[in-house]
Amino acid sequence: MSQPAEKAAPAEPVLLREDANGVATLTLNRPKQRNSLSEALMRALTAELEAIAADASVRAVVLAANGPAFCAGHDLKELTAARSGGDRGRTFFQKTMKLCSTLMQAIVHCPKPVIARVHGIATAAGCQLVASCDLAVAADDAKFATPGVNIGLFCSTPMVALSRNVTRKHAMEMLLTGEMISATRAAEMGLVNAAVPASELDAAVSRFADIIASKSALTVSIGKKAFYDQLEKPLSAAYDYASEVMVTNMLARDAEEGIGAFIEKRDPKWEDR
Repeated sequence: MSQPAEKAAPAEPVLLREDANGVATLTLNRPKQRNSLSEALMRALTAELEAIAADASVRAVVLAANGPAFCAGHDLKELTAARSGGDRGRTFFQKTMKLCSTLMQAIVHCPKPVIARVHGIATAAGCQLVASCDLAVAADDAKFATPGVNIGLFCSTPMVALSRNVTRKHAMEMLLTGEMISATRAAEMGLVNAAVPASELDAAVSRFADIIASKSALTVSIGKKAFYDQLEKPLSAAYDYASEVMVTNMLARDAEEGIGAFIEKRDPKWEDR
């Protein structure tokens, strides 16, 4: 008599979310693949960031990862498998790079600040992920690299975020050599805000998240958008734009309340409007 077929275990979700005290923690969950950015993971992360953008209960986001690495970049096995197609993978490669660019911009466009919690390695598109976040804290034994040059694939898209975080020569050093840099060096270059002992990583990330969560969400969202928008403008245009942002912000109820609370020496009561 034949035995019933054993049911396959349900696949683990590639992304986990946990909310507490106004902070949403998104955890990359492909530990065996070093959290490489598969098509499924990029879609899931983008969708969650878009949902968080409209979620008034969330005031800050932490991007973390399970397993021994933060993120090892694109899923090279997935990319290589696409080469068997008639166009040698061109269509899939184009789709993948578009998904990646959309994800990185979703981080920047999210009105809630995004904080990277980095351990292990963050390489190639994983380094791009760190550079795209508003803040980043790394364990002091973490390492970073844009090593595409070592395998014949220059890290051109990671370069976009990297070059907007560090000086040109530091960016080119990483892009041209492909060598790993330490968390301490990454902090010196401005790629991360701080490198802390691994045992203190959660506390350091929580400190940033909790401070941000205590502010007016409206004010933070206005400031985050203005920060990235003004960076792309010439100096005079940037001042014109920022001045208009200040006027709009001054007319918000939270600015009136915050200034009044400061003058009256009391804690403000934010209404996020």
